[in-house]
Amino acid sequence: MLEILSPAGSPEGVIAAVQNGADAVYVGFGDFNARKNAKNFTAEDFRKAAEYCRVRGIKIYVALNTLVSDRELPAVAEQAKLACRFGADAFIVQDLGVLRAIRQVAPEVPVHASTQMSINNLEGVKIAAAMGVSRVVLARELSGKELAYICRHAPIETEVFAHGALCMSYSGQCYMSSVIGRRSGNRGLCAQPCRLNYSTGGHAAEYLLSMKDNCLINYLEELEKMGVTCIKIEGRMRRPEYAAIVTGIYSRAVKDKKPPNADDMKALLNAFSRQGFTDGYYSGNLGPEMFGIREEEKKGDQVIFATARKNYLQGEYQRVPVRFVGMIQHGEPVRLAAADDKGNRVSTQGDLPEPAFHKEITAASLQTQLHKTGGTPFVCIGVRSVVDSGLSVPLSAINEMRRDLLAELMERRKFLEPRREGDFIAGYRHLNREDRPVLTVSIMKLTQLSQEMAALKPHILYVPAEELQKDKEPLKPFLEDPDITVAVRLPRIIFDSEKKRVTALLGAASELGIKEALVGNVGHLQYAKSLGFQPRGDFGLNVFNSQSLRTIKDLGFISATLSFELRIEAVRDLSKVVDTELIVYGRLPLMLTENCIIKCSTGVCACDNFSGLKDKLGASFPVVPEYRCRNVVLNSKKLFLADKRDETAALGLWAERLMFTTENAHECASVMKRYLGQGDYEPGTYTRGLYYRGVE
Repeated sequence: MLEILSPAGSPEGVIAAVQNGADAVYVGFGDFNARKNAKNFTAEDFRKAAEYCRVRGIKIYVALNTLVSDRELPAVAEQAKLACRFGADAFIVQDLGVLRAIRQVAPEVPVHASTQMSINNLEGVKIAAAMGVSRVVLARELSGKELAYICRHAPIETEVFAHGALCMSYSGQCYMSSVIGRRSGNRGLCAQPCRLNYSTGGHAAEYLLSMKDNCLINYLEELEKMGVTCIKIEGRMRRPEYAAIVTGIYSRAVKDKKPPNADDMKALLNAFSRQGFTDGYYSGNLGPEMFGIREEEKKGDQVIFATARKNYLQGEYQRVPVRFVGMIQHGEPVRLAAADDKGNRVSTQGDLPEPAFHKEITAASLQTQLHKTGGTPFVCIGVRSVVDSGLSVPLSAINEMRRDLLAELMERRKFLEPRREGDFIAGYRHLNREDRPVLTVSIMKLTQLSQEMAALKPHILYVPAEELQKDKEPLKPFLEDPDITVAVRLPRIIFDSEKKRVTALLGAASELGIKEALVGNVGHLQYAKSLGFQPRGDFGLNVFNSQSLRTIKDLGFISATLSFELRIEAVRDLSKVVDTELIVYGRLPLMLTENCIIKCSTGVCACDNFSGLKDKLGASFPVVPEYRCRNVVLNSKKLFLADKRDETAALGLWAERLMFTTENAHECASVMKRYLGQGDYEPGTYTRGLYYRGVE
């Protein structure tokens, strides 16, 4: 049966979810979770919540799913150790370094790969498994067919977001909030700029990035049959009543194996919606119908919320199976015993039974009393009894004995077996390089290349795999120059259905003599390695700390592009166990979208005739096509650090990358000259990115 995983943004949220049928809850404990603005849990809050769940047979997962710096890693490790001690059933993790740290300090607690890891194919699941992950939360953009393929072949558990908010960008690949507002989604403080309105070309302002909430309640049986382990409800930032309503409806649908009725759907809409729901990614029906905005709360919603709150605060969802044994015999004290599903056994005895002068106790009446477990998490599933005839026992005495037994069982269920703990060890500190970093170049189009750029000799030229299908004449000077390495850049997203095509593109690159590949997703690593390419890590891996770099090396990467959300000081302080690269020029990517913004806004495929988005302040954000009609939203300003090269040269980097997106061939060469100290190129309005101002 599908596990129903519900959000709990507060201690009350735990109660709301559990009392409405959740099989597991996920919470934020401490400062390193992707919903920092939720109420979240103190250490004592979490201890009590874990105990509450343990008594009721509910799992509690701890979200430690943000990127963390080297200075923060010891604190994360201590939080993980404490959560382990209090009874966490799993950790949800994005950062490869955090995963590594948890394996040190809490080796017996399972780790789940967050959707923030952007795992979107079977190879990604296999890599996660090899790193010690026991469950993968799959990308929300996968269709039912893609999910089915992964689940049929996955070596570990799979989890699917079934209900709640959809981000426009792939999780873990959205930098919009951080770059334009210094509030990082990868650090748990997304300001949701996607919910604002934007204008395009000749079109008035629209909510082009604000998606309706996901709702897969009509596909639960299908998800279970394909092998999905767990369905997840999003919403740690929402009120406990929301968790109560949505969890209850999904729980009944799963356990009763019945589709939702009209009242259920109305309740889901009233709990929270943005002009309805969508199943677009699952069904493959992408387009403008997937978008919507939050409407004003109706007065009737308050009634629903008040009713939900009253029910979960006063009720007790009975789910823990218990069996009773009763012995009422002549000359012997009344004896009762109980056993739960965990093997806990308790017993008690009362007074001697008296002769029955009026109404004698029978096996049937004893069973009736023992089945009265209301107000507790227990449900009686069987009674064995031996009751002699002609005896009388006050029913109040039986009831009191039953209550004592169940109270003792609850105490027994609070017990937590101690688990092995370790210490966080950062490892050997690698000294920074002292030589000046080389310059690398990434392009979007072969038309951005020129003889002029070739003469400038970039150390590596990164070329998108799909561009190798086109006229390769501009590429020849780079391929023929022994001082220039040409590397193929893989798409950041590759579904399993796209594997054959991508493999063919890589084969074409190999035939050109290309031997290195830029890889921005762990799930794509094997594609490159299987064809003999040496993999270099791209920014999509979100490398944020020294432990991530160690993992990158263990996976076989020969270099890693550091996150552009890092501060300069943090870049300097990294222990660079592999060569590191830093993006120092270009329009930073803000979003990577499955739903084509261009087509949704114009109604047609118009990649070459689409300028981008414009916000209410007049800032323009170019939108460019990505592999297989995906989109990348670029920053309105170009990152520019040419005048800071003496500072960046002291960071111990192997390479600095110029990332060309909207520039023409002449501009590309001019930029490179400036970074080589040969020109006077100025981008006009520009940004230093986050390297100097940092993110929250």
